[in-house]
This record gives sequence, structure tokens and C-alpha cells, in this order.
Amino acid sequence: MAKKKEIKLSKIPEEITKDGLKIYGPASYETQVAILSHYLHTLDGKHDIASGEKRYEILGAIHDYLEYKKQSDKSCEWKEIDEESVATMVTEGIPLQYDLFSEFFSVPFPAPKNPKFTFIDLFAGIGGFRIAMQELGGKCVYSSEFDAQAQRTYFANYGDMPFGDITKEVTKSHIPDGFDILCGGFPCQAFSLAGKRLGFEDETRGTLFFEIEDILRRKQPKAFFLENVKGLMIHKGGQTIRTILEHLDDAGYDVVPPQIVNAMDFGVPQHRERVYIIGFRKDLHIDISKFQYPEPQTAGDKRPRFRDVMEENEVSVKYYLSTTYMDTLIRHKARHEAAGHGFGYKIIDLDGVANAIVVGGMGRECNLIIDKRLTNFTPVTNIKGEVNRDGIRKMTPREWARLQGFPEKFKIVVADASAYKQFGNSVAVPAIKATAEKELSLLGLI
Repeated sequence: MAKKKEIKLSKIPEEITKDGLKIYGPASYETQVAILSHYLHTLDGKHDIASGEKRYEILGAIHDYLEYKKQSDKSCEWKEIDEESVATMVTEGIPLQYDLFSEFFSVPFPAPKNPKFTFIDLFAGIGGFRIAMQELGGKCVYSSEFDAQAQRTYFANYGDMPFGDITKEVTKSHIPDGFDILCGGFPCQAFSLAGKRLGFEDETRGTLFFEIEDILRRKQPKAFFLENVKGLMIHKGGQTIRTILEHLDDAGYDVVPPQIVNAMDFGVPQHRERVYIIGFRKDLHIDISKFQYPEPQTAGDKRPRFRDVMEENEVSVKYYLSTTYMDTLIRHKARHEAAGHGFGYKIIDLDGVANAIVVGGMGRECNLIIDKRLTNFTPVTNIKGEVNRDGIRKMTPREWARLQGFPEKFKIVVADASAYKQFGNSVAVPAIKATAEKELSLLGLI
């Protein structure tokens, strides 16, 4: 078949590219793989190929992938692979999903075979919303995430490459019609209690809410579920949240009064308060007064402790702080205490709950623990001073995953710095699931 610009998928996980899979077309490699993976995951027995440029992109991606398979699997008798034969294979119902593209489906979190509802995953991060909604029987039919490292983690766990920048029309053009729920933890830095809190004046983050509004107006799903930091509720004296609710109402939705939900009430030992915003399309005539946010599921003696999610075995010395680093933290905290505020490192009680995990060094420094199981104090990274002998260490990325309610089988495929960022930015899966269950029940979808 005619080939346009050659795109090497060098950044796709090695188990997919192996000897160098290439996809050809005018779009970026992320978009090409997003198109291919979303197409394969949403076939549902319908083997229609889109027209125009999308047809070229889908058939081109399938063609090149099959050429790669042909070269790597000499034991199979392969027929001629060209655009016509590929199109015939698709339209005649050849099981592309499982026979030829098994790598896209051999993932920890496949979609349910008989979904009860469909949803899209915006500002998807590493898929906290996706895990919660899939556990309730939902199928994701579209995902979007701007960060390349988060895309990599998402792809490794769900077999879907998220589309990229949602502000671009070409990205929105791939959103299907007829899905049930829009999910999104839209960027929260602009409303956080930390930082400048510019809100809608922050052109790079705050205004991304309006991308959600635009999609709601265009696609009119039955409902939405949005998440943000609790600072959104008090930003500019409440004017920001009022503006958001007005826009959602004008887009055609009855909105439940937002509520702050704490993750530690839903089975994870992390004090993490986030505001949830739930809405139902007006023509469904849902009585929103009947929607009740879930009651806390864990409290008092039933509340998990950090000890419950702590690594069972001794962890690498790289997570233990150096004496020089500890001295710096101690001086930093003393300066803030002298100024009359409480910034600075914190060592949490293993029988207590963690502080909110957030992006940046502060998120790790406010969640130090004492773990005296270390036996080898030889540094594995370049540090100043020596490894402290008091057992003070950072939590590991896997411990952060557990604090957010991610299952043990969730793959961490990036370096620690990226992993901390990804889990710090994520939603808390159990709290999302408990709330979404209430929403879906009121809709009659589960």
C-alpha cells in the first residue's frame, strides 16, 4: 500500500515493538497507536472501517502491524498483506482482537466482555477512574492524556494508548457518540490551596474545564463525574465553583451539590480530600435529590493503617534519606516554625494514616516513615553524607499505589520520579468507585 511519512514507534513498550514496529501516516506515533488500540478495543463485533483519512490510518496501522507479525512469526503461513486484504479481513469478521493483536489485550486490566455501560476517560492520568468504572462493569471507549510518561503507564495496564492534547480539535474528533458517562479529574493546580491559585485566569490549566464543557455540549452523555482538589470550593470566595456549576447547567445538566470526599473513609490509609461533581442530563428527568454520596466505609477501629500497605520486605537503600538531606529538612522546618507556620517534613505513625500524597518533593517529605529493617547501608545513588541510621525513608512508589487503592497487579513501568508524579496526580480508586456506584444505580445502568 502507498506509504506516507514513516513514524517509528520507538517509545512504545518493548513487548509491543520488539524488532521495531513502524506505523505510517501523517499523525504522530502516539496518535497512530491511539487510533489502532481504540479501534481494536471498540470493535464489539462491528467491523466497519471509517472513511477518508481515518480509514487510511486504521488500515495503515493494521497493515504495518501485520507485516511486523509476519516477519517475527515464520511458523505461520501468511497470505499477501495489502490494503484490500486487510480491509477484507476486517469486514469479514476475522478476530483481529485476539488472534493477531494479542499484545494489546494481554494486559492487567482488560475491559469487561459484556459491559453494562460505556464511559470516556479525560485527563486520564494512569487510569484511576478507569479501574473504578471497569470494576463496576463499564467499558472505556475513549481516553485522553497529555503526559507521555502517563500514556506509557496507561498503555501498559489497559492496552489503550490515550489520545493526547484534548484542546486540539483533531483529538476531540476521535471521541465517539453515544457513550454513557464522561469521567475526568481535570487539572487541579490552578485551584489548589498551594501555589498562586489563579483558577480560570491560568490559561494553561484552569481553562481546561471548558474543554469538558465543550465535549458535554457536543456529545450529551447521560451523566458526568468530575474530580478536583477541595480548594476549588473556596477559590475566589466560591465564585469559581459557582461559575463551573452555571456552565454545567447551561450545557444541559442537573448537577448534584458538590461534596468533599475523603479517601481514608473508603479503605485506604491516606487523608485525601477531593471535591466530586456529579451531573445528569436534564432530559432524563433524574431527581438529583435522590442522589446520596456514599457513607464512609471505614472509620475508627476499621480504618486502615499505613502499616497495612507498607512493603512486606526490606526496601532498597535508595529510599533512605542521607544525613545531609535530613539536616537540610530539619533546618527548613525550623525556619518555618520560627515564622509561625507548619511547613516542613513530617514522619507519619505507621499505625496512622498518610498525609495526602501530592506531586513534588513536598509530597514525599510530608510522608516520611521510620523503617529500621535496612541491613545494607551502602548507597546505590550519589548522595552527600551517608545513609541515616535512624531508619527514616521515603515511601516507595508501590506504597503510593496502595495509598491510592491501585491493585497489586498494576504495572509500574516508569522511573520512580515519574511514578511518584503519576500516583500523586491520580484519583483514589475506592472513593471513586463507591461514588460512581451511586451515580450508576440512579441511572439504572447497574
